[in-house]
Amino acid sequence: MVKALYIFIAIILLTSCNTTDKKETNTTDIPKTSITDSPVAKKIENRDNPYVLVDVSPMDMSYFPTDYLKLKMAKKNAGMPMARVIYSRPHLQGRHVFHDVLKYGEPWRLGANESTELQLFKEATIAGKKIKAGRYVLYCIPQEDKWTIVLNGNVDSWGLQPDLTKDIARFEAPVVKTSNSLEYFTMLFQNMPSGASLLMAWDNVEIRLSLSF
Repeated sequence: MVKALYIFIAIILLTSCNTTDKKETNTTDIPKTSITDSPVAKKIENRDNPYVLVDVSPMDMSYFPTDYLKLKMAKKNAGMPMARVIYSRPHLQGRHVFHDVLKYGEPWRLGANESTELQLFKEATIAGKKIKAGRYVLYCIPQEDKWTIVLNGNVDSWGLQPDLTKDIARFEAPVVKTSNSLEYFTMLFQNMPSGASLLMAWDNVEIRLSLSF
C-alpha cells in the first residue's frame, strides 16, 4: 500500500515538471513584437490620416489655357488643352531657397517626390525651339542670374537622376528677383499675347519660360 502511494506521488511530480517545462518553452518561442511595429499601431499613431502618411509636399497641376477645366465642365467648347504641368510643391519651412535647399550648378527636379512632368497636347515652340506633342520630364540647373530648363524623356520616374542621353532640349531663362518670400514652390501658366508663359517661383526668385502654339 505504501509502495503504491509513493508511485502515485512520483507520477504527479513528473507531470507537474513537464507542464512547467512546456510553459517555459512556449514563452521563449513566441516572438516579442513591439506594439509600435504593428500596422494597427502605426495607423493609430498617424492620427491625421490612418491610411497613409500625409505628404508635406502636395501634388499640384496647372493647365493652359488656365481655365481649361472650368470651360470643359461648363461645356463651353473647350476643345483640347494645349499644355499642363504636374509637380509636387515643397515649401521653405524657415529656410532660404539658396543655399539651404538648392545649390547653384546642381540639377533640380523643379519640385519634390516624382519627377516634374510637362505634357504638350500639341506641338509647341518653347523659347524659339519646336517641340513635338508628348510627355516630358522637366528639370533645371539653377544659376544666380539664369536657369537652364531641360526637357527629358525619362518620364514616370522618381526624384531626379538625369540621363543626359534622354535630354531633348535645353532653354536659358533669366532670373527675376522679387521682394516676395513665397513659401511654396509654384508652377503655373500665365496668358501671354503669343501663347503662354510657364512661371516657376519660389522664395524671392521667379523664372519664366515662353510657349507658343
